Amino acid sequence: MLLHIENVLDAGQVAHARQRLDGADWADGRVTAGYQSARAKNNGQLAESDPLARELGALVLDALGRHPMFFAGALPRRIYPPLFNRYAGGQSFGFHVDNAIRYDRSLGEAQPVRTDLSATLFLSAPEEYDGGELVVEDTYGEHRVKLPAGDLVLYPGTSLHRVEPVVRGARVASFFWIQSFVRSPTQRRTLFELDLAIQQITGRVPDAPELVTLTGVYHNLLREWSDA
Repeated sequence: MLLHIENVLDAGQVAHARQRLDGADWADGRVTAGYQSARAKNNGQLAESDPLARELGALVLDALGRHPMFFAGALPRRIYPPLFNRYAGGQSFGFHVDNAIRYDRSLGEAQPVRTDLSATLFLSAPEEYDGGELVVEDTYGEHRVKLPAGDLVLYPGTSLHRVEPVVRGARVASFFWIQSFVRSPTQRRTLFELDLAIQQITGRVPDAPELVTLTGVYHNLLREWSDA
């Protein structure tokens, strides 16, 4: 399931992040890729230890923590600290699958994060650059994603995906991975759809007696399927 999550960052937060990133020390993005991915990867990236990456990563994590649609879609157990990349001058990232396990060393001892979900948070507006679409393959074909600045796309970590060459301007984004409480994509989708239905009914009929039953079903399924 590809999920477009709108307004993770507002216009002011995007402007702040871009202003800070304009003077960033972009390194070769291949340093964080696995062997096969590194052969296809050509972009700039902030080092994970860069104080700016940690500062803006905290901004992103705080925004995610307050976004109900992100929680509903991801059911996050662990989030790998957000990273930041930049594509310009024809740079691209060929088809690849993300590493199954990433090791978060931000708190000292390395903590494994299973990459159930991948996320890209766009920080450049679509009109700022040509190319740069995130292309995700699944059983229904290719999906081309180019979202407004501040919006995020969530997609399975198992997906074969690529970033098209950027032939004008610069594509700046944050990217990261999520280990979900629910490992199965099918079960996550079921819970997401049930959560949305509960929210919609609550908005229309806040006192509907069925809400108690539906909420109970949701939490009992989460209890059954969670690997917490």
